Amino acid sequence: MNKSQRSRRRLTLDQYENGVISCDRTILAQAITLIESAHPLDQELAQQLLTRLMKHKTKTVRVGITGVPGVGKSTFIDAFGMNLTEAGHKVAVLAVDPTSSRSGGSILGDKTRMERLSTDSRAFVRPSPTSGVLGGVARKTRETITLCEAAGFDVVLIETVGVGQSEIVVANMVDFFLVLMLPGAGDELQGIKKGVLEIADMIAINKADGANKERAMAASGEYRAALHILTPQSNNWSPPVLTCSGLDNEGLDEIWRQICLFTETMTKSGEFEQKRKHQSKSWMREMLDNRILQQILSKQEIRSLISTLESEVIAQKVTAVAAVERVIQYVGEHSAQR
Repeated sequence: MNKSQRSRRRLTLDQYENGVISCDRTILAQAITLIESAHPLDQELAQQLLTRLMKHKTKTVRVGITGVPGVGKSTFIDAFGMNLTEAGHKVAVLAVDPTSSRSGGSILGDKTRMERLSTDSRAFVRPSPTSGVLGGVARKTRETITLCEAAGFDVVLIETVGVGQSEIVVANMVDFFLVLMLPGAGDELQGIKKGVLEIADMIAINKADGANKERAMAASGEYRAALHILTPQSNNWSPPVLTCSGLDNEGLDEIWRQICLFTETMTKSGEFEQKRKHQSKSWMREMLDNRILQQILSKQEIRSLISTLESEVIAQKVTAVAAVERVIQYVGEHSAQR
């Protein structure tokens, strides 16, 4: 893309702001693309836009949704989101896709997996390639949440890929974390890590329909027993275990009722606002760590030193800890010379 093409595609700050606030979906999508861009001019404009939009943010509920492969997350979200829009809510879905290691592109078509919701006038579905970020979570997801809230969406659903550390990362940017599980495979408790159970605000056994209903009830009992031995995150909330069917739209209203009860309970206790503040602080620290690392790695001599040390570590000539100390020492010495 040449310079003239880029300048035509980039809107003014006022155009972005007014478009997002008025929920112009085309401009909202362009604003998200602006935030995801690595171009310096785009990054600068994106931060100016975010600063302006912070005062326009709608009161929202942010819900993270994860689950093992094949659990039916997309079918669940499609039905769940439709229920919410029919009840008068505006729903934004940020479906974080795996990224192709070769092309770097999004390999899942969320808009085709959520056919009804993607065409609903009160919903906005945004597939978001992860660009290789740890756990499959897009680096700019937090900023995208701010844009959607400024556009008036009062429910933001974030779907994770359900692998690696993505669940932990998403849990640290939402108010409520829902874990979907499959019924009756005999390995229910083996298919999910203890750490995910510890951060779940609710477990829902999906695909509890037809012949699966009985197995779903048995699985729900196993999860209740598992949760009983774990220390809850809050003294004011014990994660419920429910059964549901995204395909038949059964149990989804009760899931939303529990989310509303959770929000009300945590707001009254002060934990809701405290959690949001803690997440904002963690977000800043995370961005600071990333920026410092980028600054360090932008120096050719440091990259060369790291490459040399990596070879020495592999050859067992130096320990990993000693190698890191040498890099830190080098950075400190050269910073002091400036």
